[in-house]
Amino acid sequence: MSEPRSTAQHRRRRSRTALAVGVPLALTAAGTFAYGGDLGVLGSTALQASAATAAAPAWAADTADGFASVNSLGQNGTYGGRGGQVVTVKTQAELEKYATATEPYVIVVAGTIAMNPVGKEIKVQSDKTIVGRGAAGHIVGGGFFLGQGVHNVIIRNLTIRDAYQGIWNDKDHDFDAIQMDGAHHVWIDHNDLRHMADGLIDVRKDSTNVTVSWNKLSDNNKTFGIGWTENVKTDITIHHNWIRETEQRNPSTDNAAHAHLYNNFLEDAPKTSIGSSYGNYSRGSTRMVLENSYFQGVKNPVIKDSGATIVQRGNVFSGTSGRNESGGSAFDPKAYYPYTLDRAADLPSLLTSGAGPRASLGTVTTAASTKAVAATTLTVAQDGSGQYRTVQAAVNAVPANNPSRVVIAVKPGTYRELVKVPSNKPHVTIQGTGGSRKDTTIVYNNAAGTPKPGGGTYGTGGSATVAVEADDFQARNLTISNDFDEKANQSLDGHQAVALRTAADKVFLDGIIVSGDQDTLLLDTASKDRLGRVYVANSYVIGNVDFIFGRATAVVDKSVITLKKRWNGTSAGYVTAPSTAANRKGFLIANSTVNGDVSAGTFYLGRPWHAGGDASLDPQTTVRNTSLSSAIKSAPWTDMSGFSWKDDRFAEYKNSGAGAGPASSNRPHLTDAQAANQEVADWLAGWTPSAS
Repeated sequence: MSEPRSTAQHRRRRSRTALAVGVPLALTAAGTFAYGGDLGVLGSTALQASAATAAAPAWAADTADGFASVNSLGQNGTYGGRGGQVVTVKTQAELEKYATATEPYVIVVAGTIAMNPVGKEIKVQSDKTIVGRGAAGHIVGGGFFLGQGVHNVIIRNLTIRDAYQGIWNDKDHDFDAIQMDGAHHVWIDHNDLRHMADGLIDVRKDSTNVTVSWNKLSDNNKTFGIGWTENVKTDITIHHNWIRETEQRNPSTDNAAHAHLYNNFLEDAPKTSIGSSYGNYSRGSTRMVLENSYFQGVKNPVIKDSGATIVQRGNVFSGTSGRNESGGSAFDPKAYYPYTLDRAADLPSLLTSGAGPRASLGTVTTAASTKAVAATTLTVAQDGSGQYRTVQAAVNAVPANNPSRVVIAVKPGTYRELVKVPSNKPHVTIQGTGGSRKDTTIVYNNAAGTPKPGGGTYGTGGSATVAVEADDFQARNLTISNDFDEKANQSLDGHQAVALRTAADKVFLDGIIVSGDQDTLLLDTASKDRLGRVYVANSYVIGNVDFIFGRATAVVDKSVITLKKRWNGTSAGYVTAPSTAANRKGFLIANSTVNGDVSAGTFYLGRPWHAGGDASLDPQTTVRNTSLSSAIKSAPWTDMSGFSWKDDRFAEYKNSGAGAGPASSNRPHLTDAQAANQEVADWLAGWTPSAS
């Protein structure tokens, strides 16, 4: 922490039952919230009824590209439920009611829906758009089925996950994320599909006019199967998907009349539990065009049967092995629809930041729109091949009070330096350009007690490897680390060692690793009276003591929080130490995983940090819809420096895993009504983070 932790006892404050589980009175009284300009605004009716109607949001006019846009089979393009009623759903019953209706609907999934029974696939009917509200829409333990003749369906911006039953090559549980049997004109866009019992996507039995775009497909055995009949009818476009840590069917395309695959990133990272057996497979009589895709570490990246064809153009193969085949003539995709290719070399950066659900739809949907946002790019490379050799030199080159986005593109390497983005340099993105977030690392080893040149010590906040004081900052596809060696510095007073400190508003940390031990990630504000919103998504945060801390209004979403042993090999620690000002939101951990190689029952989820003994603070941590390992204590909250956690705001909601537990006086759970006001969009308060 930035101040010594006082051991003085403080007078216990009056208990506030209504706030003990983190429900802000201001929101309860107002009864309204906005969930992003691109997703429209819902009024009080949406809070009072789980399935509410609203005016059609702007993105509901979006239509598919690729083969889903082609006029055929009596359907001119794919536009889903456009023109139908807009409804918001929060339960399986509501989702099933509208998805199976005969009328067109735009269905907004506004939270996590756990399917019962596990493996259930809702039978979607024609003329439907099913979309997640921001990044909050999760379908857990089941998925969707589109049967014979079902057409004009859009599935967007959802996370569909966790029907896995313990056997990767599962022959007994056909629990797919999305399955089609004879459907046509289907658009699957900007989803996160992972950890299912069978396939992530199955396009079967002559389903056709399908486009699959901008999805993240991961952590699975069978990724994406197409075909399974003797007929050669399927027309399918697969573009801008990030396929990682999957074994087979990436995709497997059997007897497809026209299969157009372009701008996909297939990644098999070494030393992980899942290894690829093959990448893109053209089977039977498939005709495939494969363009400008990037294959990283994949075994047998491109294979074909003797009767199939593959035309390859502009692909990149890095660290691949085994079969890489092409041959025969295929077709010209531009005879069917227009499209624009991105450079294959840009895909690791483009797709690790742009694939999957978006906080605001319409922000990275096509190659053209990705390029439409003007930004200045500064390159950093240790070997001199960039404009600058250090990240700080590039930051220094950003003009003061710059009015628009500046992207600092950092080539792979380990940059041992201190980086500070001052408050007069907003709109800065620091982005690694490697194929993995591990390829680019910014690291230093200052601690709170490290002597400063000229006298004194750095203090906790001053120890940060990277310090961000400018609004609208983004970081992605890199690692930020503090590798201070506690064991070698036992005589030093002050072992807090921050990897990343933010003291700004609208900070978006997307697809990064933040690594340290004590006080890894300091999420702060410019001052006590200033709002500082931070959105951490698709990232890893690693540490042991109070390693997510500060007074910011911060969300850790769809991320992995990794618990580490201390320098002496013992297991004990605290995940969060919020220092939230009264009447503000603190920390929200949602849709994530807490794990690590530590002993069972040794870590608290959090404790209240009243910085400087300030009794006016009202620390808050909510952990919801998150998998907790056995390392979490059965009473997961604890006091700090004389302040009782029960006087502040600490709660859980619908967590899972060995470390989850039932509600009790020592383990408060939110009610469904309270949880409705503690979702990602509520924390972001009108800000919709999008990749820039």
